[in-house]
Amino acid sequence: MSMEKRELVIIGAGPAGMSAAIYGRRSGLDVLVLEKAATGGQINITDEIENYPGVAHSTGPDLGNLFKEHALKFNTEIRMVDSSKVELRGEKKIVITSKGGETNEIEAEAIIVATGAHFRRLGCEGEAEHIGQGVSFCAVCDAAFYEDLEVAVVGGGNTAVEEGGYLTKFASKVSIIHRRDEFRADRAAIAQALANPKIEPVYNSVVEKIEDREPEDEDDMRMLNLVLKNVKTGEISNLPVAGVFMFVGQEPDDECVRGLVKAEKGGWIITNDHMETSVEGIFAAGDVRSKYLRQVITAAADGAVAAMAASSYINEQLHLKATLLEPDEVKAFFYSSIDEAQVKLSNVAENCAKAKGVKIPVIDGYRNARMTEKLGLTGKLPAVAVIKKGVVAEVKEVKSEGDIQNALA
Repeated sequence: MSMEKRELVIIGAGPAGMSAAIYGRRSGLDVLVLEKAATGGQINITDEIENYPGVAHSTGPDLGNLFKEHALKFNTEIRMVDSSKVELRGEKKIVITSKGGETNEIEAEAIIVATGAHFRRLGCEGEAEHIGQGVSFCAVCDAAFYEDLEVAVVGGGNTAVEEGGYLTKFASKVSIIHRRDEFRADRAAIAQALANPKIEPVYNSVVEKIEDREPEDEDDMRMLNLVLKNVKTGEISNLPVAGVFMFVGQEPDDECVRGLVKAEKGGWIITNDHMETSVEGIFAAGDVRSKYLRQVITAAADGAVAAMAASSYINEQLHLKATLLEPDEVKAFFYSSIDEAQVKLSNVAENCAKAKGVKIPVIDGYRNARMTEKLGLTGKLPAVAVIKKGVVAEVKEVKSEGDIQNALA
């Protein structure tokens, strides 16, 4: 089986992945997007979206389709697969995909993981049928639809209690249903919630069933009935609401790089501001990474940043390979950009080379740590290295301008 080679492979076609594809293609990269479901990601289960700038109102599927059409406008290839897995083979980054029992291997110059996350579900009867139709997982997304109406929140952690407080800015009443006899959120969050007259705790209770409800009159907008069970007494009761928000946890869809890149507790991928993970050439964007706010707009922003960072990385790697590894022989100066003295010597090296009428690549060994390590120059900077067909033949450590003059002689 021949190895397919691509410049940028994006895993996931939600807002982060589509944004990355658009920016990647516009920067001139060869882009392949891998997706196992429908493009758009989690927004496909969102009935209405009113907080994405420039789109006053849209359904989730419609907005997802707009992202797809925009990416296709730039001739992005979107490939449907059953699964994707990232492997490192030496310095090569390989994405292994499966589709209908057949596997394919793709070598990528850079990879953006934009696989998103998913909300944990209660698993009770009627929940799945009412998602987007009264059952929500995002207060920021949907709270405004319940102005002056009664809603419920399921959960007892920080997210449930804090989002319950947020919902009171819109709803007339918020019932927070928790299976224990006290919330497990931070004390400050609990105190703030219990002091809010619009919040009513419903302790020791679980939701057994979510069902449609006939309104009692034309002003009654409580279209759902929550069948509750008291876990201590076994008593069954009904709670009529206009909508219910599930905050029983969220999990990243990180399977494709699990154990490969650094992540915090729960699996959320750790990145820097450039969306770089702990593995060089692998980036993460959107809900799968550790971040403060998970929304369509923040996912799209992540994707744009990741694509531009990946573009810079790819161009730099291709330049380094062409400059250092492919020529029969090259003499290059390596230094560290975090050492002021070495930065000054790098300027001297450039001026000396110019004065002698010779070309000498000046390489930042700190920024290009992997290449420096590959050439065996880690810990030897600053230095002039003679590289023959990708192999270091000679290393001359330099401490002064005189050393540089001698090394370039």
